[in-house]
Amino acid sequence: MGFLLNVDFPGSDVVDMYSPSVEHCQELCTQHPSCLFFSYNRPENFRCYMKSSSSGHPQSQVLLLGVTSGYSLKTCNLEPTLCFPQVFEDVEFHGEDYETFFTANFEECQRVCTLDPMCQFFTFVTGNFSSPDVRYKCHLKFSWFVPRPVAVVLKSGVISGFSQKPQLTQHFATVCQSHLFSNTEFRGNDFLESQAVSPEHCQFLCSVHPLCTYFSFSSNDFRCFLKNNPNSMVAKTKSNFTSGISSHLCQIDESTNIEFRGLDFRSEVVNFVDICQEKCTEDPNCQFYTYHNGSFFHPENRHRCYMKRVVTMPTPSHIRKVDNVMSGFTLRNCRSS
Repeated sequence: MGFLLNVDFPGSDVVDMYSPSVEHCQELCTQHPSCLFFSYNRPENFRCYMKSSSSGHPQSQVLLLGVTSGYSLKTCNLEPTLCFPQVFEDVEFHGEDYETFFTANFEECQRVCTLDPMCQFFTFVTGNFSSPDVRYKCHLKFSWFVPRPVAVVLKSGVISGFSQKPQLTQHFATVCQSHLFSNTEFRGNDFLESQAVSPEHCQFLCSVHPLCTYFSFSSNDFRCFLKNNPNSMVAKTKSNFTSGISSHLCQIDESTNIEFRGLDFRSEVVNFVDICQEKCTEDPNCQFYTYHNGSFFHPENRHRCYMKRVVTMPTPSHIRKVDNVMSGFTLRNCRSS
């Protein structure tokens, strides 16, 4: 679907995210559960404004120099496009570094990023950069590539789980089996907090993040604390906490009796939770689900399968103009099968 150059869809914003190009912005909109159309701000700002309305169309269109607008590709029912071969000159993908090293050119930086399963994008500092001591430095960067529910709550009569699509599970060869420490908290060294459904799910999130060395999980509020300290680990007895060590690139047992709140993009009535999981796996847009079984307290919502998704495509958390740097994405997703 084509783009509307120098056109803005004012209002109706759902969320905005950083994006290096209008093509990337359209894919963000396509993957977001609520986005139906978008406006991409002038390149100096790198902002993708995702929008929605009950009609599925913007309320108005206005001419605005430097803004490009367009529509989600959801109706095309396509698998998400994760291949972005373009390299962006004088653009920095700021933050999310997990490894740096010196190399001769951006091609080598991108090659290493492509070979590293954790790397989603990179920034390379060229030989013309203003600070001589960081010239030719390659920054490998991480972005979540696994779906993470943003809110997890206890609720009777529901079962939640994840799609079994091969592209969501292909990275993980074994089930997470490292020993877990009950009623134990590993103190300090937090670098990220996320929602998780169980200690095993928290361990899974730790296993796919390159900076995570160990973790602690709070069963009271489903909070998963990812921690980084390769040199020491201090344990403290604490009730309702479970802790453990990263088990790299392992997978979890995906079903649990809790609710993944929000992020629905469609629902339908089915007789069993196994059918709900199958429907989610078959739908290219579905990443996880919540199923209301026959004991759910609202009779009109029993046996309803809610299909859900979040954005998992590589997305820098901040983009800015910086002279004499080059940024780009892994080419791992561009390889033909």
